Amino acid sequence: MSAFYKRQLADYVEYHRDPTNCAMHVFGIVVLFFAAILPLSLVSINVLGVHTTLAPILALPVLLYWLWLDTGIGAGILGAAIVLLSAAVFVADHASLTLLWAVTITLIIAGVASQIIGHRVFEQRQPALVDNPSHLLLGPMFVMTKLFVALGFRRDLAAIIQTAPAPSFEDRQAGPLPRS
Repeated sequence: MSAFYKRQLADYVEYHRDPTNCAMHVFGIVVLFFAAILPLSLVSINVLGVHTTLAPILALPVLLYWLWLDTGIGAGILGAAIVLLSAAVFVADHASLTLLWAVTITLIIAGVASQIIGHRVFEQRQPALVDNPSHLLLGPMFVMTKLFVALGFRRDLAAIIQTAPAPSFEDRQAGPLPRS
């Protein structure tokens, strides 16, 4: 993990302390990513003889950036992105153009609203991206980091996000500690 990522994550965490705001960010970030790739999944292209859509081509730079920031967390995001990209292609292949755009607009409104409500009501401060636009790219990293810490995979990041880490797999297998 890069020192740059640690600094960025620590800065991002300062804007995301309230658990309800964090939950709203999980929803909002996933929904906004899906809304962004959904219309891009309508554009079919061939790249080096491989049939794909514009969505993974345009998502590739940010996926590589996340992998560069932290390979493990970036790989988790890559896995989630593959699922969302596949779902977007499925929707694009089976929904009418009107329905696809109606879903996209609805998702954008819901995603943005969850971010704004999370910050205004629960965090009671402006979104991090107002002060630092690069935080737009850190949201998915923050969400995946919280998930990894909660599952006990990245105990090294727990102190940064101020979350008590879940017991590791080895700790769970060893059982409870004896009392003195």
